[in-house]
Amino acid sequence: MSAKHPVISVTGSSGAGTSTGKVALEHIFRREKVTPAIVEGDCFHKFDRYEFREQSKAFEAAGKRLSHFSDEANLFDKIADLFRAYGEKGVGKARTYVHDDEEAKLYGVDAGRFTPWRDIGEGSDLLFYEGLHGGVEEVRPYCDLLMGIVPVVNLEWIQKIHRDTAMRGYSPEAVVDNILSRMHDYVHFMTPQYTNTDINFQRVPLVDTSNPFVARDIPTPDESVVVIRIRKPEQLGIDFPWLSSMLKDSFMSRRNTLVVPAGKMLFAMELILAPIIHDMMEKARKG
Repeated sequence: MSAKHPVISVTGSSGAGTSTGKVALEHIFRREKVTPAIVEGDCFHKFDRYEFREQSKAFEAAGKRLSHFSDEANLFDKIADLFRAYGEKGVGKARTYVHDDEEAKLYGVDAGRFTPWRDIGEGSDLLFYEGLHGGVEEVRPYCDLLMGIVPVVNLEWIQKIHRDTAMRGYSPEAVVDNILSRMHDYVHFMTPQYTNTDINFQRVPLVDTSNPFVARDIPTPDESVVVIRIRKPEQLGIDFPWLSSMLKDSFMSRRNTLVVPAGKMLFAMELILAPIIHDMMEKARKG
């Protein structure tokens, strides 16, 4: 951990809603005049799109399954190296995974490939990582603030099924098969991260999602709440009475847990995170 070069990590599964956390932090960075070095976690996948397909075939031939959740498909040591180096010197190495043809034009690399590794962080105030594995064991010692964004699992599956069928052209059967094939890795590499996060934001539907594989609609924010668990509120200076007064219809379910209407999730994130980021940057500037 570093006072002078802070590292903020947001971890969550694909489609879990980590982009909401990114938006909240971007708003705060702009108000606090913070320049972040932003890194997307998929740049630490071990294989590009085409290599992954070939590796998957080799795994299947050996009676195994390869998923993007596992240590066999990711460079956990490289994430740790980046976090450690940035905390020590304010710089590190990362690359970019090129998702589509538009990004391919920007980076001069074919879609589905990686750019070369490059130095990042020069002139930045903090490192902001968003991705699948921002809270794995190898990287936790180097995080100054670790957040998890994870809907309850049935809701996560509903969101994935709807996204992959509507936006990526997969059949519902193919998406379900993909969910099942990743279950072992999800249990062993994703869920353990959320035990050690400083703050978890968990969206919980208030409608029946008992069979996510036949759900026709994604529950709306009006049909959901967000459970916010803060592991050590006294260390982060969390003022629960003030938060409850600012967030209409919120309530505390435990001494370190606040429940808010899901429509207020972004607002709640900004209220909670803004003072933390402010204090973090004050210490960095003095350090």
